[in-house]
Amino acid sequence: MNNTGAQAGTVREVDVVVVGAGQAGLSSAHHLRRTGFEPERDFVVLDHAPRAGGAWQFRWPSLTYGKVHGMHSLPGMELTEADPARPSSEVIAEYFDTYERTFDLRVRRPVDVKAVREGEAGRLLVETSDGTWSTRALINATGTWDRPFWPRFPGQETFRGRQLHTAQYPGPEEFAGQRVVVVGGGASGTQHLLEIAPYAAGTTWVTRRPPVFREGPFTEDVGREVVALVEERVRQGLPPKSVVSVTGLPLNDAIRRGIEDGVLDRQPMFDRITPDGVEWDDGRRVAADVILWATGFRAAIDHLAPLRLREPGGGIRVEGTRAVADPRIHLVGYGPSASTIGANRAGRAAVRDIRRLLAVAPGTASTAAPDVTSTAAANATSATAQTAASKVVPVG
Repeated sequence: MNNTGAQAGTVREVDVVVVGAGQAGLSSAHHLRRTGFEPERDFVVLDHAPRAGGAWQFRWPSLTYGKVHGMHSLPGMELTEADPARPSSEVIAEYFDTYERTFDLRVRRPVDVKAVREGEAGRLLVETSDGTWSTRALINATGTWDRPFWPRFPGQETFRGRQLHTAQYPGPEEFAGQRVVVVGGGASGTQHLLEIAPYAAGTTWVTRRPPVFREGPFTEDVGREVVALVEERVRQGLPPKSVVSVTGLPLNDAIRRGIEDGVLDRQPMFDRITPDGVEWDDGRRVAADVILWATGFRAAIDHLAPLRLREPGGGIRVEGTRAVADPRIHLVGYGPSASTIGANRAGRAAVRDIRRLLAVAPGTASTAAPDVTSTAAANATSATAQTAASKVVPVG
């Protein structure tokens, strides 16, 4: 839904602003709606993307739904019966769009949030491309897609070929006949390599550390241990690592074939970039037409800078979802909640804490907790029959 158009100079007041309409933002909006907050009156969801789908809408076409790590349904509406051969960008964008309409979340887009500042009387000012909002609490659900991480290496500016990041990956066909260096030991890097290898004249895989492959099922106990490790970093005010970076790479059939075929033959990180490729201090060189940086992303939180929430370690200290330095700010999809199931839980937890915060302050419009979405939820099953697949689909 496109829903913008503030009068210049006006400041609109709500209890809660949700920034971002990916999994974490929609989960948060759902729980606000379910517990009695009315969209446009008590809360607003601002999303800078052109349409529904969060970061998924920007994924490359060859990332089919059957290849995603795992997609957990949003609260209140299952994701069922999707074709695993369809691009995930289409499947999940359609699902998110149906979800927004089913629960009447009234997402405003495209709206760019430029800065969040201290306002008057304990309120926050959210400055956007569609005017300014005054709010008593903010749920930040901006994810990482808008902040691709580009490492810097000596000679990088001299490279005569093409450099691009995972965020710009167009699919494997575009690399036909080219020599490609893929940098990065995560899931994206290995997927890119396996896709590109049949088309390219040659591929080279380099990573900072030897990749860790995980055999066996990803059990609930392992999941809890991983989330606890990521959570501890966030609690210390360090920049969060992704959950995937801690879990390692699943050793599935595709990965095994890649190892056997020599495609996933990891090389240590090169020391410099030359006009024609990359080289190491020991004299080894690899000629390249393309360097593909599958080097991950960082949290998109620059708009929060005026609030001075960052710790000396570079991250924002978070307890649960609440910023320790400012209980009005909740970060969902950040650190330990940067997974689809984690984002769902974080959205619920953030709303619970915000309700407590608003209940103890005078003037809140939303202290009751009627379930206003029961009718929409009852209709959700039929509404999703057109869209998507099982809760968790392994990489394949």
